[in-house]
Amino acid sequence: MSGKTDAGRIVRVLSDLLPEGAPLHAPEFIGNEAVFVRECLDSGWVSSVGGYVDRFEGLLADYTGAGHAVATVNGTAALHTCLLLAGVGRDDEVIVPALTFVAAANAVVYCGAHPHLADSDERTFGLDPARLDEHLADIAEATDRGPVNRRTGRRIAAVICVHTFGHPADLDALACVCERHRVPLIEDASESLGSLYKDRHTGTAGLLAALSFNGNKIITTGGGGAVLTNDEALAAEARHLTTTAKQRHEWEMIHDRTGYNYRMPNINAALGCAQMANLNRFVDEKRALAALYREAFDGVDGVTIATEPDGCRSNYWLNVLLLDAGRTDMLDDVLAGARDAGLEARRAWRPMHHLDMYRDCERMALDAAENLYRRIVTLPSSARLARRSRDAA
Repeated sequence: MSGKTDAGRIVRVLSDLLPEGAPLHAPEFIGNEAVFVRECLDSGWVSSVGGYVDRFEGLLADYTGAGHAVATVNGTAALHTCLLLAGVGRDDEVIVPALTFVAAANAVVYCGAHPHLADSDERTFGLDPARLDEHLADIAEATDRGPVNRRTGRRIAAVICVHTFGHPADLDALACVCERHRVPLIEDASESLGSLYKDRHTGTAGLLAALSFNGNKIITTGGGGAVLTNDEALAAEARHLTTTAKQRHEWEMIHDRTGYNYRMPNINAALGCAQMANLNRFVDEKRALAALYREAFDGVDGVTIATEPDGCRSNYWLNVLLLDAGRTDMLDDVLAGARDAGLEARRAWRPMHHLDMYRDCERMALDAAENLYRRIVTLPSSARLARRSRDAA
């Protein structure tokens, strides 16, 4: 059958399952959001100081099992802070997945460092630990200041692993690789709040981790992010650095280094506190939606619905329709057909080395990232869709 014919069949399955106008991901406010935000407005505490900030950080730490959570203005600020706290500096290199949202590479550049692009594991969509290990063994030389890239002379200062689409990366294997090569592991858990790796929440295996609460994430604070760490000293440093490095004093404005105005405002944290009350519900509904997608596409030739890795529980932040390797010819037809049907579907992010500013980055062979980019279709994944699909049925 032709690509257009098969694409039409895929779009019909989606149209039968989803309501017209289904976006890729939309926030849902079904709790005390308006009450908590109104309390902020009435109190006047709307900026980066207030009780909701402390409360939100406590809820995040309790939920994830992290020792500490530090709320920030967005996920990119959280990741930038993680890199700074890990000691990433000018002219260092940081291992970054080639197939992920551009913020990971941007945060590296904010430090004056250089992204070093690594390939994906086709099962998890995250970094491939075996290939990363081989690559580092080939290009890295052990020195007193850590591994140095023989080809560039730059220190390899950190590895960023991303839990892509909410699916946990292979954390045990990646931790072993990082320990072997003496490189700190930083988790970009922006997409994986509510996801578990072997009964442990993502974002708690590395030295530091970043969360995001953008409007398209599983819970939202409008904009917002957080740093997670089990290290008390690093948590204190994160709070200081993200509060413009301002020392405590009753009337003097003293700053002891170049800091960042990265702390989350109280009004955003109020929204987050209300959202946290329904996080488990959102995870359950998104997992139910993933099951509906699997059932709907069971027996449809040429495609599969991506599932969580073995031993993991994914929050299914975005559901992925994965075209068979030989059927990439219908990718554009599927996307155009979904658009015409009033459904929002997208490709994966364009790999970093396809972007002008990162085209010349150091990199390993990126065969899996290229392959996945040609095959991934992200599907409407709002938590409410599972409810609406059941009601329609």
